[in-house]
Amino acid sequence: MNEANASVFSTGGERLGQRHSSDLDPRALQATSVNAPASSSDGHTPDALRITAASSNPKMFTLPWEKPLATWPRDLLANLPRGISRHVVRFVHVGNEVYAMKEITQQVAEREYELLRKLQKLNLPTVQPIAVVTGRHDAKGQPLEAILVTKHLKFSLPYRALFARNLRPDTAERLIDALAVLLVRIHLGGFYWGDVSLSNVLFLRDADSFAAFLVDAETGALYPTLTDGQREYDIDLARTNIIGELMDLNSGNLLSSDVDEVAVGNRLADRYQSLWSALTDTESFSPDEMWKIEQRVNNLNDLGFYVDELEMKTDEDGKQVLVRPRVVDAGYASRKLLRLTGLDVQENQARRLLNDLDVYRTSTWRQGEDLEIVATDWMREVFEPTVHMIPVEYRSQIQPAQFFHEVLTRRWLLAEQAGHDVPMAEAVHHYIEESLPEYKISTDDMNLINDEADAVVVDDDRKWSDAAQSRGRTSIAQQDRDKHERDDSADSDDVDELYRDGQDDSVWAS
Repeated sequence: MNEANASVFSTGGERLGQRHSSDLDPRALQATSVNAPASSSDGHTPDALRITAASSNPKMFTLPWEKPLATWPRDLLANLPRGISRHVVRFVHVGNEVYAMKEITQQVAEREYELLRKLQKLNLPTVQPIAVVTGRHDAKGQPLEAILVTKHLKFSLPYRALFARNLRPDTAERLIDALAVLLVRIHLGGFYWGDVSLSNVLFLRDADSFAAFLVDAETGALYPTLTDGQREYDIDLARTNIIGELMDLNSGNLLSSDVDEVAVGNRLADRYQSLWSALTDTESFSPDEMWKIEQRVNNLNDLGFYVDELEMKTDEDGKQVLVRPRVVDAGYASRKLLRLTGLDVQENQARRLLNDLDVYRTSTWRQGEDLEIVATDWMREVFEPTVHMIPVEYRSQIQPAQFFHEVLTRRWLLAEQAGHDVPMAEAVHHYIEESLPEYKISTDDMNLINDEADAVVVDDDRKWSDAAQSRGRTSIAQQDRDKHERDDSADSDDVDELYRDGQDDSVWAS
């Protein structure tokens, strides 16, 4: 969707939001934060630089806001893999943080910032909005587009970067499953996306699955509840976009030949409908089957959802009890693990860690002790010694909980081959030597991913410096390669080091 269409969509969404603002979740209503001057609504750029930020970082004021984002100095940039976007996007070091900067029109930037703030208040899986910067002008006084600033989501990757690695043949299906969960969660929260695609999502590994995070909300709108038509439109658009994106991967030889693009696209709709039904359908029980209510709640917990409120009522003749979840939220296992250990991890990672905690409790004959006490000892004796063995150069590449999960899997495989139990340390060393290197993205792959991201930018009014024009609008990655070819002393691991630095500093967006 182009910016003109996005603006029309946002106007309609805001009118509807005004009519029903009192019905929105109170948490979302508390998220208003951009008190933009009147000039922002009439299409004029403010005369002075204005930074509206959700968090204070004094380094924000030292950035070269007077330059087009595409021409910012290389020493400010974190060379991280960028997802495909219609706009210029760069990852920028700001003090000890890494922020994603997206150059867009002021109206769209302010609106997307507000939406992301609201979605964060609702605890939905999105990138964290940091600031919106308006009133930018170049050295000659010509106006520049606004910039939306979000925080880099640590350890996450765009889908094309994932397929640049040696992944399992079912990776596409696992990504679709994660996207289905994300879509259900934001729909339950009343968010209509309007531009669902793999390109607008970042993925984190979550044990043997993935977790998906929304990164682009410029076409969305937040309502008290969504109609079936709004949900169905999002699903249909997602299916169409996903099939096209997978076909594009296939044309670049990045997709396994076993993958049926259309079947994977259809899988999204099937998975979405199944999960939506499980979370929202009303079930009927007889008065002597009340135990089924607990079973329903347990089933939802197994799906990873926490039930905060149930609606129960009898039918007209009083012979049946109708039960429907009213308030559900994701993160049942992760909440439990956080309470026991303080570890904040993804849902499937939490399940695996809780299972290992149960094994530890049984093997040490401590079933009668409080779980909180056992969990403290498990952290000290099992989890922490294991994750401390992650080599320094990989600590920005893999989450500790994901490392622990994969070591447990490797330990089980080694034990099965050996016919006896295998020490944890042996499994760690075997995993580090055999599998951990797969987490690195090569310099060539990084450059290719970012070149492809630059190739689809459609900001026609983007301003370029004379130096950039003389290069024929070559990409930042290409400029970096040219520099390395001219400089015989350049370290070939320079880009990888930047990547490690960026991951260490961060948590991300697009």
